[in-house]
Amino acid sequence: MQAAQTTIDPAEVAKFEAMAAEWWDPNGKFKPLHMLNPCRLDYITSQIAAEFDRDLGVDSPFAGLRILDIGCGGGLLSEPMARLGADVVGADAAERNIPVAQVHAEQSGLTIDYRHTSAEALAAAGEQFDVVMNMEVVEHVADPQAYLTACQQLLRPGGLQICSTINRNAKSYAMAIVGAEYVMRWLPKGTHEWKKFITPDELYSLLEKAGLSPVDRKGFVFNPISWQWSLSAKDLSVNYVTASVKPS
Repeated sequence: MQAAQTTIDPAEVAKFEAMAAEWWDPNGKFKPLHMLNPCRLDYITSQIAAEFDRDLGVDSPFAGLRILDIGCGGGLLSEPMARLGADVVGADAAERNIPVAQVHAEQSGLTIDYRHTSAEALAAAGEQFDVVMNMEVVEHVADPQAYLTACQQLLRPGGLQICSTINRNAKSYAMAIVGAEYVMRWLPKGTHEWKKFITPDELYSLLEKAGLSPVDRKGFVFNPISWQWSLSAKDLSVNYVTASVKPS
């Protein structure tokens, strides 16, 4: 049996613990995620619908699907998945995030199973999911390979993982750290470490070594004129997202 919480980085957890109360403030420390969320949801829902042959035009299109939101934070992705009919488990290593997420879900009339736990602990317990949403987490763990392997173990055969992170290059340093943390002050200084960023090719290699088959990747591109995010098939230079499946 695997030891639980082997990839959790306590220093990274502490950063998000300190910001927990602000998860649902669209103008607070998580403003970048609120701005990005519509774009993230477009990608996630389209990939799930395609993989499981679901019609997004009907009520509760994800009914019958069990979805894990690992690193769920305050529930910005868990809640939309629950509204689409999925059975959602939201897990986070930062304990203070969980009551924030629970209270907001209750206020929204949603039933979501929020837990203070890790991917490794869930895998060791034998939990299984149709979909693992793994968004902006892999750049914060101590061992990305072990972490992604645990996420693969959590997927049923034929299951889908959506994983997003930040590329590692001069542009990402300028935008994700200098721009977001120092110029725009969207995030507290020190939220990200550039050396922990992962290139798309590195992530594909990690996913394959974990036993997953990458099937798609797109960039999340911010337009400073329209002040909006969009998906790009070509520009993966800063934020990007991947889809991979567990062989049946």
